[in-house]
Amino acid sequence: MNIVDLGLVYRVDASATGVRVEMTMTSPACPLGEMIVDEARAVLAADLPDSGEPDISLVWNPPWEPSMMSKRAKETLGWSE
Repeated sequence: MNIVDLGLVYRVDASATGVRVEMTMTSPACPLGEMIVDEARAVLAADLPDSGEPDISLVWNPPWEPSMMSKRAKETLGWSE
């Protein structure tokens, strides 16, 4: 499952000077947080090489909740509405 369908990406701003992403984790104690941010940064850098280093910020407001997941994510994970 990708981080967009999981509802972890809150904002993406792309401009001539670069890409800025605001995202969250399911909780501040998420043990995969640093790895997910590093992977997102690597994917953006590879897909947008002329944009420079992507600026990714972890934000905690609003707090993530399962309702932020896409319908597809909920179905894939077996979470019925």
